Amino acid sequence: MADKEISLSAKLINGAVAGVVGVSCVFPIDLVKTRLQNQESKDGQKMYKNMRDCFVKTFRKEGFRGMYKGSGVNLVLITPEKAIKLTANDTFRFYLRTKDGHLPLYREMAAGGGAGLCQMIVTSPMEMLKITLQDAGRIRSLSAAPSRAFSAVAMAATPQRMSALRIAYDLFRTKGLGGVYRGAGATLLRDIPFSMIYFPLFAHLNHLGRPEGAQTSPFYWSFGSGCLAGCISSVMVNPMDVVKTRIQVLKRAQGEQTYNGVVDCAKKILETEGPQAFMKGAWCRVLVIAPLFGIAQMVYYFGVGEYILGIERQYY
Repeated sequence: MADKEISLSAKLINGAVAGVVGVSCVFPIDLVKTRLQNQESKDGQKMYKNMRDCFVKTFRKEGFRGMYKGSGVNLVLITPEKAIKLTANDTFRFYLRTKDGHLPLYREMAAGGGAGLCQMIVTSPMEMLKITLQDAGRIRSLSAAPSRAFSAVAMAATPQRMSALRIAYDLFRTKGLGGVYRGAGATLLRDIPFSMIYFPLFAHLNHLGRPEGAQTSPFYWSFGSGCLAGCISSVMVNPMDVVKTRIQVLKRAQGEQTYNGVVDCAKKILETEGPQAFMKGAWCRVLVIAPLFGIAQMVYYFGVGEYILGIERQYY
């Protein structure tokens, strides 16, 4: 394997298929996570009590389509995002190997960090557009309420149509490229540590299930390894995910905090909501990231790209 060149085309196809399949399965939970992370407690009241309450209220008010609000932009951009992330990790792992074909832990972490850095070019605008669309229903309900009491009338407010393309166009026209990449710094501070933890952890967990003489583990072991590694990694970076989510929301309800950068956001959350606020949506994030990466790794290890191109499957 040491003398074989990596097939970038196959890796890109694998990453794209893995991303689309994974996101299609877990997107409604991701929407719930976004709304829980963005809500603030005012006068001791919250719109959503917990994950189940948020899911039920959103489904009742906005229906099945509402649970997939923002999924269009995510499905379009998740293809290059996951393709870049998974392909970059494999590529870095390939070129960072020692002369005898081994990959020390620090080089595994460097490969993962490099993958997290590369994906930001797609992840940051994708997340900003997705979060804005996902949180629109919560903002409308708060704006429709005559008070901080979340009435049935407010929850039944007629939704106003928004589109990712329109949001992106207005941002670029008024604020340039910086507007489209709003929260890019926070995205990097979340994705680089996540990838540095996730990819080495997945590789070692996946290796434990590899039968003697085989090149890789069975697909179900890859799925389980992806779920467990994703679960641990997502919890460890959840505080920065909360900060990133707050910064990237373009419109906030009346009376909610506005933020000027990562430090200002973290400071205000700590002062007004306490340290526990940094773990908001953690369980939702686990329920999103764990199966998302489990599914992605399982599909990735099926070698769809290699099959389409008619080449031998590659593992790094």
